[in-house]
Amino acid sequence: MSLTTDIKYKLTQLNILEKLIAVNLVIFILGLVYRPAISWLALPSDAFEALISPWSIIGYAFVHYDFLHMLFNMLWLYVIARMFLNLFSAKTALNVYFLGAISGGVLFILCYSLLPSFFGTNSSLVGASAAVRALLIFLCAYMPNQEVRVFTFNVKLWYIGLAIVIMDVVGLFGANAGGNLAHLGGGLLGYVYATQLVKGNDIGKSFERLIDAISNLFKASKKSPLKTVHKNKTKVGGFKKSDFSKFNNQKQIDIILDKISKSGYDSLTAEEKELLFRAGK
Repeated sequence: MSLTTDIKYKLTQLNILEKLIAVNLVIFILGLVYRPAISWLALPSDAFEALISPWSIIGYAFVHYDFLHMLFNMLWLYVIARMFLNLFSAKTALNVYFLGAISGGVLFILCYSLLPSFFGTNSSLVGASAAVRALLIFLCAYMPNQEVRVFTFNVKLWYIGLAIVIMDVVGLFGANAGGNLAHLGGGLLGYVYATQLVKGNDIGKSFERLIDAISNLFKASKKSPLKTVHKNKTKVGGFKKSDFSKFNNQKQIDIILDKISKSGYDSLTAEEKELLFRAGK
């Protein structure tokens, strides 16, 4: 087995969130080789700039300039993936992940646009933190009383979720205010998604349909060449309707002749004799 084949096989064995980890790693390595190649994915804080680069509202979630930033995000994503995909489908995981990234990006742009004196200007956002936060807070809100092992003791998920949100709020007053805004935006999406899903409302369905529609646009249409078939409505199975009458009459005559051979002509009914007479003509 070649190295390329081996890599392809291993990739097929990954779950959907682990594949996202692989994408993040590839983009990080690409950024190390040539940073400008990925810098266009970063989300600008200026609303107009973000509007003319709409891909950045999701693209930023795949960009990491700092190794530790990327490492911790991917470790969190790996741990969360195991728990999340044991309970929910891959499509739900993608819905929460990408909607979390979008929600984090939107809150980042809004706050920088409305409160420039507090947050500053000319900033940009990178990192998968908002998307990862969305998945984590989703789990904490969906099953708040579920306990997980932390070192030597058990902790309920809602305690973990609350502690993370508090840290993100405090972080708004630090050096990474933009990143913490994105965390809160992603966490808010995760919370709303989970609480609505408990009520039976999947708020990600519309997003899912949109993604399906976009992906279908890029699928190669496999159209078979059309053949024009001229149907002869007077024929059925290649035979005319009159042919079926002939077949039926011939079958009846064969039966009558068989009856004559076994029981003689006198055994025929008047109707059978009449049919045989007409056939003889």
